Amino acid sequence: MISSTAFTPNLPLHTNLHDPHPGLSSVFAAAVVNHNFREMLLKEPEKAIKQGYLGKSFALSQEDTSLLVSLNAKSLTDLAKQVVHTLGN
Repeated sequence: MISSTAFTPNLPLHTNLHDPHPGLSSVFAAAVVNHNFREMLLKEPEKAIKQGYLGKSFALSQEDTSLLVSLNAKSLTDLAKQVVHTLGN
């Protein structure tokens, strides 16, 4: 019998397939890794959302788009707090 010595992790994969705001994760991911996109999102959110990132648009609902455009944040941390607070209510 031949056995494999390859490591096979036995970790559960947790994904939320019922995330009601999947596009927000993409927006925040782009903002974390790209300074220019982050600054545009904070100063001109509508333009940043319309422009997308790396040639791809964001799959945001109209509600999520309106939320991001309506908030006034000075930092990405502040924006994230405001989004969480608003969606949590």
